[in-house]
Amino acid sequence: MRKPTFSLCVYCGSRPGTDLRYTQAAQETGTWIGEHGGQLIYGGGRGGLMGIVAEAALAAGARVIGVIPRALVEKEWAHTDCTELHIVDTMHDRKRMMAERADAFVALPGGIGTFEELFEVWTWRQLAYHDKPVGLLNTAQYYDGLLTFLRTAVEAQFLADWQLGLIQNGRTPATLLPALIQAAGLPCANRLEHT
Repeated sequence: MRKPTFSLCVYCGSRPGTDLRYTQAAQETGTWIGEHGGQLIYGGGRGGLMGIVAEAALAAGARVIGVIPRALVEKEWAHTDCTELHIVDTMHDRKRMMAERADAFVALPGGIGTFEELFEVWTWRQLAYHDKPVGLLNTAQYYDGLLTFLRTAVEAQFLADWQLGLIQNGRTPATLLPALIQAAGLPCANRLEHT
């Protein structure tokens, strides 16, 4: 297995959602990471979009690093086929390890856990706790309502334009993921041939 040229942290749902386009985006994300020489960092679950992105990354030859709290091993069905599976004590430990090992972050559709993880790394970025790119994959307009709300926060002057600008938005993995890796200043290999 080649040494990864980048590590992308993916936040997404432990459920698949109702729209098959969410599943397709998760598959494309995992496949893109593997085919472009990357490594997936994610929450270590087997269910929902989490499992789909991990399976696709593994199938495409990527290293997959899962990080899951002990209390969620059964609830999120820990993905024991990860290249590395780290079972940690708390959610704080999980998020810290994922953030430390990532070069960039992207949120796919998900629920409250995905929102919380996205907002945390975005907050850390605007406070200069890190300078890693943060992306939002707006599959099937899933995040349109959130983006509208965030623009309302800018208009109400609770959020500045430059803060909103710290999140890169895209509708497809093929457009958003290369932009995040480029913004991280890392090489993004051409599609790799797997034997």
